[in-house]
Amino acid sequence: GTGALMFAREFVMTRRIAFAALLAASISAAPWATPWAGRASADDTALFDSSGSGVVQTSFLDCLDGPSGCGDDCDGCDACDLSRHGDGIFDGRFLQHCDAGDGEPFSLFGEVAGFTIGGWAQLGYHSQNLPLFNSRKYDYQLHQAWLYAERATDGSCGLDIGGRIDYVYGTDAQDTQSFGIDNGHWDNQWDNGPDYGHALPQVYGEVAYGDWSTKIGHFYTIIGYEVVTAPDNFFYSHAYTFFNSEPFTHTGVLSTYSMTEDIDYFGGYVMGWDSGFEDNGDAFLGGSSIDWTDDLNVTSTIVVGRFADNAGGNERGVMSSTVAQLQLTEPLSYVLQIDVLDTEGPGGETARQTFDINQYVFREINDRLSIGARVEWWNVDADSSGFRGDNADPNFDFAGDYDVYAVTLGANLRPHANVIIRPEIRWDFLYGDQATLVAADLDGSPAADASFLDSGDDEQTTFAIDSIILF
Repeated sequence: GTGALMFAREFVMTRRIAFAALLAASISAAPWATPWAGRASADDTALFDSSGSGVVQTSFLDCLDGPSGCGDDCDGCDACDLSRHGDGIFDGRFLQHCDAGDGEPFSLFGEVAGFTIGGWAQLGYHSQNLPLFNSRKYDYQLHQAWLYAERATDGSCGLDIGGRIDYVYGTDAQDTQSFGIDNGHWDNQWDNGPDYGHALPQVYGEVAYGDWSTKIGHFYTIIGYEVVTAPDNFFYSHAYTFFNSEPFTHTGVLSTYSMTEDIDYFGGYVMGWDSGFEDNGDAFLGGSSIDWTDDLNVTSTIVVGRFADNAGGNERGVMSSTVAQLQLTEPLSYVLQIDVLDTEGPGGETARQTFDINQYVFREINDRLSIGARVEWWNVDADSSGFRGDNADPNFDFAGDYDVYAVTLGANLRPHANVIIRPEIRWDFLYGDQATLVAADLDGSPAADASFLDSGDDEQTTFAIDSIILF
């Protein structure tokens, strides 16, 4: 009897151990298992393989890191598909190392008669104003309802003809109209109230042959790093040099010569700054873009001549911009921009004299999330009459300069290939002699006509967020 009892006890214990082992193997083989403690190192390209089950284990952190757990494509992320825990555009795959929206953005119009037709809608909110763009605080507003039609040119097989037209409606439209000549020409009178409006910032034809291409008409400048088109900027807000020291549009002729795969040269004639199809000056616009290495590109551009020759004014001078873009690692990049503007008025007085250094750092977390930082120093000569308010003291002896610093932290979230969400926080600081700011009508007081900072103080903090829907 004793032997039989011991045999029964051993049999039961063996059954329990076998059941526990089977349960552990089943749990480890489940597709939702996340073996945090046993995650492969960055140098280990082999995936965990459950004992003979044929089910690949891939942890949630491996999906964030990419190559160690998911491979170079999205196939390895199937085991991380957490979409069963929630539906909608913010599904469980939001933080996976997979293509945003499972592919390329879809187009509402596609191609029509050889033209690519598309656009986007940008809506945003911000807690403080800036001098241009983002100047309607506390309102959730339509910045850009954009439509474009483009036939890109390719001269590699001989003569090719194309062109582009852009139309925009929203609170950004008035800031990209042809305001260089204030006589209501072209799109400058297409306002809808004090903030909204329409604009045609680009209408040009293009001819390409071989390594050459030439634009003829009204087009965006090649100066600087940031641009008007919202999807092409990382940040919701803009740098000071973008809306104070650089042109937005030109009308004229601009040629591009692709000397090699790594070197492009630009050159042409434009009728000043920010005008439609009326003469607003005579200027040379040109520069170069060179890939010095696989990871470093330097683009240098310049515009020199008469920029504003209308209504009795005659601003002339030079503006140059150099942008260096460096890929530090596969997910990490750095941008350095240096702008110099020096112009004078008809009497030889200083119209605008500024110097700017912009630095950007971008870090791609995965295909759906990137983070970035921008640090700017914008220096203004206090003698610059072009930045003073209408009530500035004409007898004041302006000397010295103003320094404006801005630090912006932001993110780009792509819950879908057609959606970009850009939250940011921004700090602005103004340094300058208070008496000079008051005399220039720039102190931000209730009686002042203008101010660099909306708060009327020497510093301000701005919270902002926008969304861009591509179509």
